[in-house]
Amino acid sequence: MNPFKKLYCRAFQTGMRIALPFMPYKDPAPIGGLDGVPAVLRRHGISRVLLVTDRTVRGLSLTAPLEQALAEAGVACTVYDGTVPNPTTDNVAEALALYRANDCQGLIGFGGGSSIDCAKAAGALVARPDRTLGQMEGLLKVSRKIPLLIAIPTTAGTGSENTLAAIITDGPTHRKYPINDFPLMPPYVVLEPSLTATQPPLLTATTGMDAMTHAVEAFIGRSTNARTRSDSIEAVKLILAYLHRAVADDSDMEARKKMQRAAYLAGSAFTRSYVGYVHAVAHTLGGRYGTPHGLANSVLLPIVLEQYGAHAHRRLAMLSRAVGVSQAQSDREAAEAFIGRIRSMNDSFGIPRTLDCIADGDIPQLAAIADHEGNPLYPVPVLWGVEELAHIYHLAQEEQEYDRAGNSEYSVSPA
Repeated sequence: MNPFKKLYCRAFQTGMRIALPFMPYKDPAPIGGLDGVPAVLRRHGISRVLLVTDRTVRGLSLTAPLEQALAEAGVACTVYDGTVPNPTTDNVAEALALYRANDCQGLIGFGGGSSIDCAKAAGALVARPDRTLGQMEGLLKVSRKIPLLIAIPTTAGTGSENTLAAIITDGPTHRKYPINDFPLMPPYVVLEPSLTATQPPLLTATTGMDAMTHAVEAFIGRSTNARTRSDSIEAVKLILAYLHRAVADDSDMEARKKMQRAAYLAGSAFTRSYVGYVHAVAHTLGGRYGTPHGLANSVLLPIVLEQYGAHAHRRLAMLSRAVGVSQAQSDREAAEAFIGRIRSMNDSFGIPRTLDCIADGDIPQLAAIADHEGNPLYPVPVLWGVEELAHIYHLAQEEQEYDRAGNSEYSVSPA
């Protein structure tokens, strides 16, 4: 990256860090279970609502108790269940059409981060009919209140229930991009651990490591404050203590409750302190190849942390000591111990160390898109341009003996 661009990036990030205490962040109010949702809607004068979910979640009858509670309360509920992983502009357009056709007044995002993000994006278009989603890409482009949104996560990973971000994939180009603005923060959330119990073990693992990525990137960035560091530390402690239990036993409600708490805290941390190049690269893989976001983050996290090298050692060492991974006096040793713990966790869950989907010919374009997303917004330990980001893709595609031995159930083929 040339010196002038570096100067611009760091100046932008410094301004954001200075402004952080004055920004209108607000934690969502908890609703004590699905049966509490109708009362919240009535309190806001809402009698017609759009429930945004996906076919898997609805097919498992997870939304049925809520749909029944709404019907009994006299709240008309229109359901959009076409959301796909890495939700597309087409998904948002379909949801928006249902919202308008049924004169809905509020939104419920019920599912993983994809469904919640789809609901957020539909709300943004309700608030800003004068703009396309692409025109709202980036920071503070919505700028108007969206309809009431209630987030009901069924995974413990994305933290979308507590963030100002919606991540959307452009249908025609397969480019994945963030929309970041305060009106997208859900004012209400339902955290019900039993809703996560239907996840396959590998999905539990990768969504848990997604939350780990959020916490780590928020902690090691240059825009932290006392709250975000505290939230990150608590989130990492919970993940280290409970993710293996949640993966091993889908009926362990204590572990699932703790993992929901971890995802929520990690979301709180990164929506205030932002993420880093792990996410910039992961988003391009989700857009181009449909790579599940948790999987991409799981694979990329140790790779990117290793490449940050000494630039991240001090903060990684602080985190490593705070969560009990290493008490080494050397920052390098403590940081490397933490990266080693991340890699050993991935290995224990059967998460691959590399991805088989990345085509050489795509890397220049993917790296340019990652550069556009990450710079200047993400306050990373060290700034990278297109060349350095391209190197990350090459590292992520290099087949290793671990993967050749058949240690993963994941395989994502190029589109």
